[in-house]
Amino acid sequence: MVNVEKIKKRYRDEWVLVEVIEEDELGQPIDVELIAHSKSRGDTYDAMRKTKAKDIAHFYTGEIPQKGYAVVFYDHI
Repeated sequence: MVNVEKIKKRYRDEWVLVEVIEEDELGQPIDVELIAHSKSRGDTYDAMRKTKAKDIAHFYTGEIPQKGYAVVFYDHI
């Protein structure tokens, strides 16, 4: 098990796919098992299709754009 904050620090500016082991009272992941990480969102989608984990979370660990800015994620599959 790994704490979500450690995952965010270790895999900065990457897409992360994890199996959720424990959630807080709001349903947010606290402890997780890493399934995949990549700069490419497509790689984590591939891992998502292959995983047998039942409770997963998929997120980006980089900066969230400020209000008024738009972001486009492009990935070729």
